Amino acid sequence: MSEATSLPPKASPWALWLPLVLFAGFVALVLVGLFRPASRDIKSALVGKPLPAFKLNAAVPDRPGLTSADMAGGKPRLLNIFASWCVPCAAEAPQLEALRLAGVEIDGVAIRDKTPDLQRFLARNGNPYARIGADDVSAIQFAIGSSGVPESFVIDARGVIRYQHIGDIRAEQVPMILDKLKEAEQ
Repeated sequence: MSEATSLPPKASPWALWLPLVLFAGFVALVLVGLFRPASRDIKSALVGKPLPAFKLNAAVPDRPGLTSADMAGGKPRLLNIFASWCVPCAAEAPQLEALRLAGVEIDGVAIRDKTPDLQRFLARNGNPYARIGADDVSAIQFAIGSSGVPESFVIDARGVIRYQHIGDIRAEQVPMILDKLKEAEQ
């Protein structure tokens, strides 16, 4: 007796090429992402809007506290969100000093910090601030749309947020910050 032998069904030509096509599509997607990455610019919802009302106590004894009313009137100012425990905040200190020497009025909001720690930080890194408010629970930080430290905001003479800079200000960015402050004069 002979046993019937059955052959496996013949695979479709598409079934053979499908894994290769899927892999090629994945590689193409990765390459597009590498050579044309998505914009990393974060558009703040508060740019163009008035600074929310706030009143912060002094964070250190030798500088007054900070209120939203302090930010209106006069000329544009830079509002810098920082903390003594923030390593990039120390890295941006020379740029803040350069901005101060260029005539920029800088106010600070110290986030979740202690006075002795702030005093040591300012003694070590310099103190470019006219006023420093203590934001012990990050309430003002979140109200103005800041998600971390350091972060800086250009505030015009009417108290309107004109620009938000996320991260530390680097030396090559100082001219751009000065331009943003000049634009805020108009």
